[in-house]
Amino acid sequence: MPRLAQTVRVVGCGATKLGNRLGRSAGSLMAEAVQGALSSARLELDDLDGLIAVPSMSDPHLMEAHYLATKIGLLPKKNFLVRTIDTGGAGPVTALLEGRRMIEAENCQAVVIAAGDAVSSLSTEEFLRRADAGIGCDRLPSPAIPNGYGLITDWHAKTYGVTREQLAKVPCLMSHQASKHPHAITRRRYTVEEVLESPQITPQLNLLECARRMDGAGAIIVASSRFLEKRGLLNKGNHGNGDVVILSGGEASGPLSPPVVIDETMFSCEQAAQSAYYEAQVRPDEIDFFGLYDCFPICFLRAIEAVGICPKGQGGRWIDEQYERILADENYVLPVNTHGGLLSFGAPWEAPAIFAVIEAVRQLNGVAGAQQVAEDCRRALVYGNGGIFSSSAVAILSKPIQFNKTQAAAGVASSPKL
Repeated sequence: MPRLAQTVRVVGCGATKLGNRLGRSAGSLMAEAVQGALSSARLELDDLDGLIAVPSMSDPHLMEAHYLATKIGLLPKKNFLVRTIDTGGAGPVTALLEGRRMIEAENCQAVVIAAGDAVSSLSTEEFLRRADAGIGCDRLPSPAIPNGYGLITDWHAKTYGVTREQLAKVPCLMSHQASKHPHAITRRRYTVEEVLESPQITPQLNLLECARRMDGAGAIIVASSRFLEKRGLLNKGNHGNGDVVILSGGEASGPLSPPVVIDETMFSCEQAAQSAYYEAQVRPDEIDFFGLYDCFPICFLRAIEAVGICPKGQGGRWIDEQYERILADENYVLPVNTHGGLLSFGAPWEAPAIFAVIEAVRQLNGVAGAQQVAEDCRRALVYGNGGIFSSSAVAILSKPIQFNKTQAAAGVASSPKL
């Protein structure tokens, strides 16, 4: 029989506990997450021939991936590829797509992706100093990143009519999700009043509308289906719950900070999402779970519109509708960020999108418990955002594609529309 077409699969996921001031370095947290991912994939360290790392803020190193690979004993080693990727909060999804390319084009067979940080261990003053310096925009007062998102919030409100109360409902939705997740930091649901009465950070943002700064790390392992088949591990990944296929991806870029005149040309998520949908040949209504970046409410709002959950300019109305549903039914499962996102799960600087990938794998494997979005979750979309809408990366994941007898004999996969 001809060989079946190779697919690249997520076969292992690992994550540390998230917490405040854990007293550990980013490197040590990432090393623990890598070991967890190896265990999940039933692989050993020597099985890996690639490593990608997202740099940390709290403990930065020249060539972060080389540092981590050396720390955990993967270097020196022949025929081993190591890459550091910094596209801000988009980094883990960018790295996921880079891992796929390393397998498809560079002859790797198993690549680990790691992201983590210990930013809550920094003083608030030092954290803001480093974050402000990273943006490097004199027009933005400290805190630069929240103020940048604040400008965009004002523009979006003026352009599309979203209200302050609608934006304040986003942390309420995310806390509803997180309250049911066993590993989320937030354990109770917020009210709109609590959000609006929390300390003001910028004129447009209060404390509960900001990503929750935490320590922690995550790791995922991607592998070639042919390698897995040779090892007798095909469809046995993720603690035996099954492999998850990387179906498609898309990336796009915008300016590092908001331009003097803000308009639609600065945003990149829609382009990245369209590229991913085109490659996968699926539509938004064929996605069962969305893991969307939500560092601030405006980021979540732009994301739900960009990926096609609702039309452009209608995000505020959609948020209102979902908020009414969680008020009416505390068991309602919103098929977006079932872990609680950055606002309620926890945010170790550039790492949080890796937790969205891990949550997508849980959903596709059908092991999300009370947060399971569908009895048969078939496809998931994850989106990472870096800077102030500066970098976008989108990946679409799916259950393994099924083959009928004719297609198997021809070595051709069936349609991704499972």
